[in-house]
Amino acid sequence: MPTHTELFQKYLHHYAQKDLEAIAAMLAEEVHLRDWNISVRGKAEALRETARNFAEADSLEIRVLELYESANAVAAEVHIIVNDTIELYGVDVVAFDAQGQITAIRSYKGRGD
Repeated sequence: MPTHTELFQKYLHHYAQKDLEAIAAMLAEEVHLRDWNISVRGKAEALRETARNFAEADSLEIRVLELYESANAVAAEVHIIVNDTIELYGVDVVAFDAQGQITAIRSYKGRGD
């Protein structure tokens, strides 16, 4: 089985590609998605919010600045560029179950300075 770091990087790759089907395959049914704007539970709701984000962005570029792995989660400082002009900095914390499915995605907005 891939490491949590590998799974996290795979998730970010699919997210940057706006590949909703690939992301769906990585999510546990009971996934909890939370960021500075929303908090939803369940795979269907998480995918709905993810699709909404994809619809608002023509392009996404995600770069990992720092990454930390624990027994069941990965935390990473990320730099995201939306539509080649909007820069976002934040921390994503992604938790996994024993099968490598994502059970929680928590995103915290940061600053670039």
